[in-house]
Amino acid sequence: MFAQGENIVRIFDTYVPPHLAVEGDRIGLQVGTLKKEVKKVMLALDVTMEVVEEAIRNHIDLIIAHHAVIFRPLKTLSIDSRNGRVYEKLIKHDIAVYVAHTNWDVAPDGVNDVLAARLSLQQTRVLSPVYLQPLKKLVVFVPETHHEEVLQALGAAGAGWIGKYSHCTFNVPGTGTFQPEEGAEPFIGSTSRLERVAEIRLETVVTAENERAVVAAMLAAHPYEEVAYDLYPLELKGKTFGLGRIGRLEKAETLKDFSARVKEAYGLEALRVVGNPTRTVRRVALLGGMGTKYLADAVRERADVYITGDIDYHTAHDALAEGIALIDPGHHVEHLVLAPMRDRLAEALAKTDTVVSLSKIDTNPFRYV
Repeated sequence: MFAQGENIVRIFDTYVPPHLAVEGDRIGLQVGTLKKEVKKVMLALDVTMEVVEEAIRNHIDLIIAHHAVIFRPLKTLSIDSRNGRVYEKLIKHDIAVYVAHTNWDVAPDGVNDVLAARLSLQQTRVLSPVYLQPLKKLVVFVPETHHEEVLQALGAAGAGWIGKYSHCTFNVPGTGTFQPEEGAEPFIGSTSRLERVAEIRLETVVTAENERAVVAAMLAAHPYEEVAYDLYPLELKGKTFGLGRIGRLEKAETLKDFSARVKEAYGLEALRVVGNPTRTVRRVALLGGMGTKYLADAVRERADVYITGDIDYHTAHDALAEGIALIDPGHHVEHLVLAPMRDRLAEALAKTDTVVSLSKIDTNPFRYV
């Protein structure tokens, strides 16, 4: 049995939620359809002609990519252009392309967490926030006999998370009243008779993302025909999601030694460095891809060194003036996120016959001579 394309993407989106993408980013289904059986999925950093030809050779049905195959608005679909021929081959061979870009950068265990982990950064947190998780308070009134069952159902569905603590609730006993009218099928009480029941007011916190699942679990566990509950927004926010990471090294290193370690950790032939090689670095900021416009965030966080790609001449001088070192490992290091995601998807699809693989094409356009 092979997985459906829509189901594969639904699983992928739980790891890389689309709502985490920066506004206006080109993500989602860009070519083809997900309404089909998928025998083979391939993960790729870019969707170049060489990657498409690889997909054709390997009978790939779905490519999940980090960089958009359609980034700028199309004016034509002429197959006389190289991009046009890429789209033609994808469509003719029924290969769908699904893209996750900044949401893959931002997501937990995404691009930036993978890059930080390879350097063993400690006490990491977001460098540049882009999304503060909205929270809501859920209040439900439960008969004492079913209080524990509903509480456990809410916790299992993801309600009540505060930091590293789950099942966080507050519970107040009281008396609930209701009068079943004609046609009702009450769990407790009789038609046309006012009932008084010992109930618990159960309060907990839910996120905007898991609200629907939590409410569904609550309704399934609750014994009443009509469940009395309230949901209201909170000024308090949940987790902070964003681009880049800031963290610390276990011990201070010279910029020269740390640069050598970055080169080894990211499997690079070479990298560019801005700053005195003998200076000491310990506080590290990083942002996968092109992060020059976030230099100010690294400076604000008092980073000793900022790792990001596509550093230009003037940004390098700005960094020197600010007293922060720079390491440019290239944009292509983002490919390091693909193998961990391949493993996660393969595990999630283990009960199907769908195969998840990685592109073997090196799409880095730069060579060192």
